[in-house]
Amino acid sequence: MATEQSTMAVIRAARPSFRTLYDKAAFAVHAAFVAAGYVLHATGPSAFADDALSVSYADEVGIDNWNDVEDNYAFVYSNPEKGSKKVMVKCLVMNDKLLVDVLKEGDSKPLHLEVDVGEYVEDSGGTNYGSQFKNLGKLVANVNKEVLEKLDAASAARSSSQPSSSEAGLRADRDRTRIGAENPEDPYISAPTGFIVPPVPGSGGSDLFPGPGAGMYPSRGDLGGGSMLVGPNDPRFFGGGAREPGLRGGPPGVPPGARFDPYGPPGVPGFEPGRFVRYPRRPGGGTHPDLEHFHDDSDFI
Repeated sequence: MATEQSTMAVIRAARPSFRTLYDKAAFAVHAAFVAAGYVLHATGPSAFADDALSVSYADEVGIDNWNDVEDNYAFVYSNPEKGSKKVMVKCLVMNDKLLVDVLKEGDSKPLHLEVDVGEYVEDSGGTNYGSQFKNLGKLVANVNKEVLEKLDAASAARSSSQPSSSEAGLRADRDRTRIGAENPEDPYISAPTGFIVPPVPGSGGSDLFPGPGAGMYPSRGDLGGGSMLVGPNDPRFFGGGAREPGLRGGPPGVPPGARFDPYGPPGVPGFEPGRFVRYPRRPGGGTHPDLEHFHDDSDFI
């Protein structure tokens, strides 16, 4: 940012000729831009051209003709440290104020600053520039706050919105992991669309470690038993090769490794273990066991 001392140093180095109080205020604004690191490419009539912001400027220019247009001032800058975007500054005299509008190349809305000329300049001549200004520090602070800082913030926002090559690589890696591009054989990932679709599981868990429900992701392997999510045709409701009613394992009717509680109090009619058996397996067919409707058997659970 510009300071009072650096702005006055620019004014003294340029040694401009002032005709009016408005000349002094406009040149102080220009000097603040130069003190902040901006390079002057055009001023005076050439800066008023309609294509002033679209012209490619190769060189810096001096301040010749900067105040040739009465009550109007124009400057075109760029800041090598803030990118290649050009900045146009136009100043218009209205009543006792200098109206400053600043437009950056590619933007549609200008920044605006009003300068009360009588507050910042003295009605004196000569080559002692220090005596021709007053409250210069306040004027420079206003230019910093209302113009220069906002231009810098806009440049920083544009830079942060464009990721670096390393950030782009990390994002690409995350995307490939998300859609399974690095593991095309994963059956739970639809690579063409990138949507992860959970499977509808069959058996595969156990009574000790139940399998997942429909629409859930499998989380662990089975220990040899079967899932608790079963249908009427599940082989675990039938015996060995003879297909005799009853559940595999022993004691009779108890799945291997199950956390088994008795069916009911011993000796109470209606709770005998043989009461809870399956009929012989029905013919195959139907949908997934978890999605089948209940049948009309009186003993169907």
